[in-house]
Amino acid sequence: MFTPNTPEDQQAMLAKIGAKDIQELLAQIPEKFLYPALDLPKALTEQELTAHVHELAAQNKPLKNFIGAGMYEHFIPAAVPALSSRGEFLTAYTPYQAEASQGTLQTIYEFQSCMCALLEMDVATASHYDGATAMTEAALAAVRITGRKQVVVSALLHPHYKEVLKTYTRHMGITVVEAPVTDKDVLDVAALKAQLGADTACFILQTPNFHGYLEDAQAVSSVVHSSGALLVAVVNPISLGVVQTPGAYDADFAVCEGQPLGNPLSFGGPGLGVMTAKKAYVRQLPGRMVGIAKDKDGQRAFVLTLQAREQHIRREKAASNICSNEALCALNAVIYLTLLGPQGLKEVAELNLERAHQLANLINQKSFHVKTFSPFFNEFVVTCPVPAAQVIQKLEEKGIAAGYDLGGSELLVCATEMRTEADLQAYANALGGI
Repeated sequence: MFTPNTPEDQQAMLAKIGAKDIQELLAQIPEKFLYPALDLPKALTEQELTAHVHELAAQNKPLKNFIGAGMYEHFIPAAVPALSSRGEFLTAYTPYQAEASQGTLQTIYEFQSCMCALLEMDVATASHYDGATAMTEAALAAVRITGRKQVVVSALLHPHYKEVLKTYTRHMGITVVEAPVTDKDVLDVAALKAQLGADTACFILQTPNFHGYLEDAQAVSSVVHSSGALLVAVVNPISLGVVQTPGAYDADFAVCEGQPLGNPLSFGGPGLGVMTAKKAYVRQLPGRMVGIAKDKDGQRAFVLTLQAREQHIRREKAASNICSNEALCALNAVIYLTLLGPQGLKEVAELNLERAHQLANLINQKSFHVKTFSPFFNEFVVTCPVPAAQVIQKLEEKGIAAGYDLGGSELLVCATEMRTEADLQAYANALGGI
């Protein structure tokens, strides 16, 4: 709770330290570093403030969203926020004291179990900020395991993920190189095979890739492992309702951005980093991991386990400095997956697949055309007859967020289950007016 000081309290404290007012107390700070006086309006009553906020909210102009590019708009059942916003979860502190945190620890354990089942991997952690940092931690773990210093990534790995990887590795003596793609916007597996060498620690494969296209993960896995490197898979968790899982194609590490699993887009965050691995690499996993033990009475108890204390204290010797608490976002994911179940997730994935292909076929009948019909999930690249930025501007005037500008005339367009057939037709019609 925050209790503000009264004017009398402030005067008493100033008198105690020998200052007549706040300005005198701050006199030693150069004026250029001080905030100017705020020109605030007179105070409002609660009723007046509520009305003012409603007026501001009415100025919002919601758009039909066709933007994906790593963060996706999906339907979130009402039960998800209703349960995760309960005080027991919403205000829970990080669970260092196991005896006082059994509920939070159990939800994290259930999250790990869900992620292992979803990705078909052996072990999972919690506490990663987003998909990009989870991927980078997997790459760093591969470097430690193999003793090699080169990380190869697909040219169609999400550009933000590439930047995070390069930022982490810039001063670690690790080289990051890109593997080329074909004109079908998928990885050139033959070129990758020639590129992998004795110093390659891992290859990072994103499928669906940044342009939405599905990679031949089985072929990539064989090539990577034949070189002695490890495979790090980056996936869209919703797509796993219909496409092959990382465990099925023998990925060593599998990561994803968990935002699509019951977490809203908000204003770009928070994200939910999901990191899983084969059991052989469990000691290399950073962040928190919850296991089941027995208490002094022989009853089931949840505890933090396999967690080196130097991750929190002796930071210079840590495998990672990740020490976050993403438990609330993870809880949303658990509730979402529990509500849907395997069949529900499959149906959502099928709807994403269907909507995107319907839209691609509609667009391809216009002067716009789909760049390639390589197998894709819920987004694809459209080649426009005018700059993509112009298309985005024109469709925004019609209440449509057209997609993500890839530069030049290429536009990345996404359609999830949130878009109705009427929305798809409206999008295509709007393009026809350009």
